[in-house]
Amino acid sequence: MKYAIYGAGSLGTVLGAYLTRAGVDIELVNRNEAHVAALQKNGAHILGTVDMTVPVKALLPGEMEGPYDVIILLTKQLENEKVAAYLKPYLAPDGVVVTLQNGIPEPGLQKVLGKAHVIGCTVEWGAAMTSPGCSTLTSDPDSLSFHMGKMEGVPEEKIQQVKALLEKMCPVHVEENLMGARWSKLLINAAFSGLGTVMGGVFGDVSEGKDAQPIALACMKECIDVGRAAGVTFAPVQGKDITKLFYYKTPVKKALARLILPIAMKKHREIEPSMLQDLKRGKPCEVDAINGEVCRWGRKCGVPTPINDRIVEIIRQEQAGERRIERQNIALFQDIIK
Repeated sequence: MKYAIYGAGSLGTVLGAYLTRAGVDIELVNRNEAHVAALQKNGAHILGTVDMTVPVKALLPGEMEGPYDVIILLTKQLENEKVAAYLKPYLAPDGVVVTLQNGIPEPGLQKVLGKAHVIGCTVEWGAAMTSPGCSTLTSDPDSLSFHMGKMEGVPEEKIQQVKALLEKMCPVHVEENLMGARWSKLLINAAFSGLGTVMGGVFGDVSEGKDAQPIALACMKECIDVGRAAGVTFAPVQGKDITKLFYYKTPVKKALARLILPIAMKKHREIEPSMLQDLKRGKPCEVDAINGEVCRWGRKCGVPTPINDRIVEIIRQEQAGERRIERQNIALFQDIIK
């Protein structure tokens, strides 16, 4: 079997190190020449909640040689159609692209690759790129997991093959309800990655900040209202029903949800939003695929999304250099919250 991680940045470097250490022959592919050179010379150095250095196979996209049985996709969604078209000739006849991206990327990838060649999977952990060849795992090692969908058109044998591959790193839960898992992850990213990027902080700054907590809860409530209007049944996240934990209609339930918020995010409090990482590097971020996705579905279903609309607006201003990335930005939601 031939495996590759395409877009081996922060998450992909961690995943590649774990899989290689477990004996998997896998290629880490990235366009960043300095990162690839560092991986080739020094191996993948993983810091944070673990500390390990693993020799890995790293290469640039132009050095790929197919056919690949499994390509794990971890690029941003900004150019998904172009990326899918690039990868298509490298796939084996029964090969699959396993998207670990944020948002809801499966429909666009299926349009280019076909349903039989796309598997969706959510990542329940975080990482940040520290330097070329070095990535920081920001979630506790005992809280890592994947949630992978049973996809229409993909044989059960292939699903089990991918499951066994990813289990070399951490537990994999096969979801009958992939869209439910996608929306649950979208809810978390919209609130914690979105607001973290607005205020320039990590997930813990959102979950523990007294000024940020009511906005995060309102953001999650919007996501749940939109998802339900779209016919989504939200899937549990690591065994927890997040709609029961965080949805509210009364002041008492809202107060309880606020108390639970920092406890629920404790093991992931050090995650730095990938959107914030991109803005710090002067790169465009994928806010349109996260909070923007909630806004689009809200318009489609007739559900107002003022919090997510404002998050998109602020992050676009930060990206354009029209607004500083700072904690004070959280005050820009007070007119909506009141």
